[in-house]
Amino acid sequence: MTLASQAFMTTSNPLVEADRRRAFRALLRNPLLASSGETAEDYKLVRRHSEWLKQWFARFPAWRLHLDREVARLRKHPADLLDETRPAIDFTSGTAFTRRRYALLCLALAALEQAKPSKKSQTTLGEVAQTIMELVAADRELQAAGLVFDIGNYDQRRDLVHAIRLLIEVGVLHRVDGDERRFLNRDDSADVLYDINRHILASMLHVSSSPSAVEAMRRSGADTLPERVARLANDPVPVIEDRRQQWIRSRLVRALLDDPVLYFHDLNEEEQLYLERHRSYLLRQISEASGLIAEVRGEGIALVDDTGDLTDLQLPDGGIGGHLNLLLIQWFAECSRNCVEIPIPVSAVEQRVRRLIELHGSEWHREVREPGAETRLMEDALLRLQALRLIQITAAGVVPLAACGRYSGSANEE
Repeated sequence: MTLASQAFMTTSNPLVEADRRRAFRALLRNPLLASSGETAEDYKLVRRHSEWLKQWFARFPAWRLHLDREVARLRKHPADLLDETRPAIDFTSGTAFTRRRYALLCLALAALEQAKPSKKSQTTLGEVAQTIMELVAADRELQAAGLVFDIGNYDQRRDLVHAIRLLIEVGVLHRVDGDERRFLNRDDSADVLYDINRHILASMLHVSSSPSAVEAMRRSGADTLPERVARLANDPVPVIEDRRQQWIRSRLVRALLDDPVLYFHDLNEEEQLYLERHRSYLLRQISEASGLIAEVRGEGIALVDDTGDLTDLQLPDGGIGGHLNLLLIQWFAECSRNCVEIPIPVSAVEQRVRRLIELHGSEWHREVREPGAETRLMEDALLRLQALRLIQITAAGVVPLAACGRYSGSANEE
């Protein structure tokens, strides 16, 4: 028996098992753990079990765990590199990151890299904004792509503030003085002072190939978009049989750990065959490592998080959105019972949302009864339900997926 296989045997000490599981879950919950601040205890836990964690993540999802005195960084790859259904969320406003916000996030990181190191290594929000304006003004390709940044524009300042909040959340920045809201409201006397954690800043980028080199290949016509993304992540489909089997295993485990549902119909023939042969083994390994509970059905597999601390999106959640999402998915479930896999036109979904507002608007905020509110509410609901793998959005309309069937008949709103 090899050392690697021994490492995954169930330990006879239940306290060690539980400790490993907490470390495992801490990394799934937050792939970047600083050794100080709010994540210090999780960092210590991961460090204690670092060898076991490194071997497990390398063997199954093929993720690398980097650990030093400053940070623990799990370098993850999603099962689907082109998945756009779960963007970063600004937790203050609850709004999702747009492409512009992602672009400003990258430019903010570039601005912080350019900031002159000092003993305190500090910067201000105004300095970051000014550097971003200079970077955009000097880059013709950014301008040709339609990216502009004007600090005088409220929407663009808001997008930058959302990017900065994310950098605070992951520990790149620590607010020393000031308030982003005053900057957002264009208080000329307001600025925000930050400490820069350069070690975490250096850990943010997670690519195996230079983005500029990948982009150069695109200009030469050598790569399609999926190929460029795979090259950037150094995750191409291997040709050698043994490595191909490992790649299939890693893709399946990534999907099981990260995605709400793994649908069998999304797998190719090779992946389906591998899963049929090794399903029990893979699910046992994942369950023992994470504490997640496998729910296997005819359409696919979901790993249930009975504690909820690994769940970033929930249904239902609080507020108007949560109530509307639940009512809407119940309707989708009833529709799919009668017309399996037939797309529901977006116009019909919007009409349904309008009807739900008529029925429940008195229980919700007054804003939902304003003209056009049904469109915004519908778009927000569809994005969340798609991210939860409860529906699929196609050019023909909304297709309810198998997982939404669990909500069928659970309530009757009329």
